[in-house]
Amino acid sequence: MAKVNLAVIYYSSTGTNYQLAKWAEEGAKNAGAEVKLVKVPELAPKEAIASNPAWEKHLEETKDVPTAAHEDLEWADAIIFSVPTRFGNMPAQMRQFIDTTGGLWAEGKLVNKVVSAMSSASNAHGGQEATILSLYTSMFHWGAIIAGPGYTDPVQFASGGNPYGVSVTVGQDGQMQEDVEEAAKHQAKRTVQVAEWVKQGKQ
Repeated sequence: MAKVNLAVIYYSSTGTNYQLAKWAEEGAKNAGAEVKLVKVPELAPKEAIASNPAWEKHLEETKDVPTAAHEDLEWADAIIFSVPTRFGNMPAQMRQFIDTTGGLWAEGKLVNKVVSAMSSASNAHGGQEATILSLYTSMFHWGAIIAGPGYTDPVQFASGGNPYGVSVTVGQDGQMQEDVEEAAKHQAKRTVQVAEWVKQGKQ
């Protein structure tokens, strides 16, 4: 069977969700997938970015990461999203990207994509679960298949136990408060595995 094509699509202002995306990329490659790591466009005004040195630095450091395009969605058998929480929802940058997919949706090109998501916030109950679920709401409209990690591996408990997707708390120092590297890799592996089942069934 042909390799699973996985798109890891992220938005990150200061680097946390970029790191989650990189771990997912590594986990998916280890599971045998062909992987594209892409970011959605930054929409924030330059003044806002300039007011936060960490944001400005991260934007410069990731300037060469390819920008997500509709072609990536068509190519992908599976998609992992990595986004920070904004008041319990995905950030506007990711929302805007998803909102441009109406043409693909109308043509049925998003049906049966296997999807999973990860998130972060600056406190333990800052909306990580709500953010992931808000993203999944759009995926149900796509006709996608959600591959949440559930409790399919003990690593879930060691990383906070979020069954909807890996989530992490980021302290005021910008550092992750939980060790979620292995959980992110497991979530990617599970997403690839489910996509393999779907792809095999479609052949």
